[in-house]
Amino acid sequence: MLSTDKKTDIQVNVGSEYGLLKAVLLHRPGPEIERMTPLNAHEALYSDILSKPLVDAEYANFCGVFERWTKVFYVSDLLETLLDDAAVRRHLVEESCRQDGCPFLMDELMAHDSKTLARELIEGFAYRKGVDPDRYAAQRYILRPLYNLFFTRDASSSVYNRVLINSMSFDVRQRETLIYKAIFEHYFGAQTLNAMEWDASARTEGGDVQVARGDVLCVGCGIRTNARGIDYLVETMGRDHERFHVIAQELPHSPESFIHLDMVFTFLGPHRCMAFEPMLKKTGLFSDCRTTLFTVEGGRVRQQEYGNILQALAAVGMELEPLLCGGNDEWEQLREQWHSGANFFALGPDKVVGYRRNTRTIEALDKAGYAILPAEDICSGKVDMHQYERFVAAFQAGELPRAGGGARCMTMPIMRDTFNV
Repeated sequence: MLSTDKKTDIQVNVGSEYGLLKAVLLHRPGPEIERMTPLNAHEALYSDILSKPLVDAEYANFCGVFERWTKVFYVSDLLETLLDDAAVRRHLVEESCRQDGCPFLMDELMAHDSKTLARELIEGFAYRKGVDPDRYAAQRYILRPLYNLFFTRDASSSVYNRVLINSMSFDVRQRETLIYKAIFEHYFGAQTLNAMEWDASARTEGGDVQVARGDVLCVGCGIRTNARGIDYLVETMGRDHERFHVIAQELPHSPESFIHLDMVFTFLGPHRCMAFEPMLKKTGLFSDCRTTLFTVEGGRVRQQEYGNILQALAAVGMELEPLLCGGNDEWEQLREQWHSGANFFALGPDKVVGYRRNTRTIEALDKAGYAILPAEDICSGKVDMHQYERFVAAFQAGELPRAGGGARCMTMPIMRDTFNV
């Protein structure tokens, strides 16, 4: 375990999607996002390759908003600290090399200083001549880069006072969970959960897991989180609460813009949400996607189908007003959902962060009474978010959305104030 002087007094506690944010975990996109080509981008789960200088400029405004609001932790900083601990270092190196099939690299990695090793575990370890060229020359890296690490939401999820270490659906993202498990267990002292330890076939990802209330989870069921993963959450949460609800929303398996629930539905506050209208109306690709409410009480599980996620939430006493991603135009809804128009992150009740590029979505927020605050003005100190009761910190981004995620995808909340509806 880490010495007490290297720990923090911040404790994991997230009882909703909208309680006042007290601490968050981010990762600045590094050289790892440049370490792909059009030939391996699909394997890295990207539909295109990114320009890092553009990403850097856009992400600076994104993380700048958080730094003016709350306590921000960065993955690379915490990883470097953890690697000073001999036991944690050995575990991370051994498991990383095991998962990527390069045990011969262990001794060399172990000899590196913590800063260098942290960089290699995230950015990858480059191929060099003479090391099994048939296997490594084409992919260029022996230890693969963690291309998706800046989507800090996916590999771990704060669920009340514990952290769900998610059972990722694609091998290219498996090593991310090693880092998050180490961070939350050894730095924050949190208890962790893992669906795969319950059933090897169970899958969960953080973009699908939303904490609606102290006794309600909303969970997407699609290409990333499966039915067994939801069964795990129903059983685990039901065992720990006298009465608990899990609302499961089925998602289309294609295209990739529907990979997680937070791509079509996010909470703005206790009484409002941002939603993709075809999901609510069950039209188009959502016509066969069921919405199921699981209620666990006294060890017994009941389930009931509802017309949509809003009806299921209303059944457990949560009435939400939906604002529509893309506004009221079906064409614009499709365009803006593709670039994460429904993917908002709440700094507090009705205080949210999202992409400015989705103009019809931003207009819907404006009409609903949200002040539209340019992120660059927040970062420069020209605008003070704390002066507004309801706002969207809108950051301009053309490159980040092409990676396939939005504000919620890029944030892992660690601690929020309790909010009672």
